[in-house]
Amino acid sequence: MDVLSDVIAVMRTGRPRSARVEWRAPWGQRFPAAPGSAGFQVVLRGATWLLPADGPPVALSAGDVVFFPRGHGYAMADSPSTPVAEPDCDPYTDEAGLFASASMEGQGAATVLLCGGYRLDPSRAHPLLRDLPDLIHLPAAPGLHPEVRAAVELLGAEIHRPGLGADTVVSSLLDMLLLYILRGWIAAEHGRCEVTGWAAALADPAVSAALDAMHRDPARQWTVAGLAARAGLSRAAFARRFAALAGQPPLAYLTWWRLSSAGRLLRETDAPLSEIAARVGYGSEFAFANAFKRQYGVAPGRYRRTACPDRPEEAALTR
Repeated sequence: MDVLSDVIAVMRTGRPRSARVEWRAPWGQRFPAAPGSAGFQVVLRGATWLLPADGPPVALSAGDVVFFPRGHGYAMADSPSTPVAEPDCDPYTDEAGLFASASMEGQGAATVLLCGGYRLDPSRAHPLLRDLPDLIHLPAAPGLHPEVRAAVELLGAEIHRPGLGADTVVSSLLDMLLLYILRGWIAAEHGRCEVTGWAAALADPAVSAALDAMHRDPARQWTVAGLAARAGLSRAAFARRFAALAGQPPLAYLTWWRLSSAGRLLRETDAPLSEIAARVGYGSEFAFANAFKRQYGVAPGRYRRTACPDRPEEAALTR
């Protein structure tokens, strides 16, 4: 897997959710803050206004995408002056399941929105997430973000008229859309005069080569010199560039990535601790358990039992 795919895989937990809703003016809806999640709104048809918790209203038209990486609260309405309903009227609750379709009756002009939400693991948020602004707006424009438009069109159609295998199709399309939104943001950042942080790290050939090496083979006993060779730089030049763009030294990031990957394996698999230790680069189960506890504050076995309370005790491989 490439770095961006890995980032999404390790951060996201559970299943995403989505809804296609047709609103008829006058309408206004508040969407409460949801810490530990990320969400988006796409205007499929018509026009609407985004009312951020902080800042002026933003006019949105068909094809516009807005993304909230940290689950900030906001409101949507047909006009900035329309009163907004409180969260008890929110149609995008967890009870809606993976996807839903609804129509809010009214007499005015119609606006169709596609809403989605992702649960994230706040304890292991990738540094990329910290670089994202509170709101990402990808405006509709000819030639811009064609992959986003294609995913949105397929997703909206599948939710509106679900077919065989709709659960799998919608879940996959929601993951695709999240990746495409992040790609769109990274591309927009590259178009600016001064790119910093992870957008710059992923675009830098030397740093991205080292990141790719660590993500593809975290079990390898990497050294700064070995990663510098992959990057095509001297050891000192590579270490400086990596720390400047990624925000931490290369081996510190490697340790973070290994243990984040281990946490995902503990949550999602029944692999024994010895196997997980080997897969993420630790020579013994004891060394892995000590490193994991330093980072997570609990032993791997306890973490697995807490994260997966319904897993049979014999499969939990507690320690």
